[in-house]
Amino acid sequence: MEPRDTDCWNARYGNKGALPGAAAEVLAENGHLLPAHGCALDLACGLGANALLLARRGFDTYAWDSVQAAIARLQELTAGLLLHPEVRDVVRHPPEPRRFDVIVVSRFLDRSLASHLAAALRPGGLLFYQTFTRTRVDASAPGNPDFRLADGELLRLFGTLQLRVYREEGALGDLTRGLRNQAMLVAQRHD
Repeated sequence: MEPRDTDCWNARYGNKGALPGAAAEVLAENGHLLPAHGCALDLACGLGANALLLARRGFDTYAWDSVQAAIARLQELTAGLLLHPEVRDVVRHPPEPRRFDVIVVSRFLDRSLASHLAAALRPGGLLFYQTFTRTRVDASAPGNPDFRLADGELLRLFGTLQLRVYREEGALGDLTRGLRNQAMLVAQRHD
């Protein structure tokens, strides 16, 4: 299933038994870097695992995805939380400048959004980004290389932000351990 095959994603997320699962490693492992409060965005949120984590930590959280079934399922889980799920084509309608203190993107890549994401952070805001790489050790990443990062590409895409955390292990060492098939970044806007 490729990332933009909306019919397949609607079928997948339309399953009433579908659950959000765990938050992305980049957020779970680096949650200690989050500010105490603020406005957050889970972009291309899927079933909203990242959004739920942020909302439970007290963030006023927006969760955007173009897949109606994912947003409908997430809306069922928002009781008592400051969580705003929305069907939104993030490529056609990227986030507005200086709107968010935190932005999380996981397992989604559209290079045209990089400058919009950096601009959408408020001064001091943090970007948590994790997605697939072209260097992979198994077939768990999308088949189309357009949806996978080249070596070091995540660093280049967000070079205007101050790097806080970066991890990309490629095919080095013991391939049964570590972060494989993906890269992660935490970066901060300063201005």
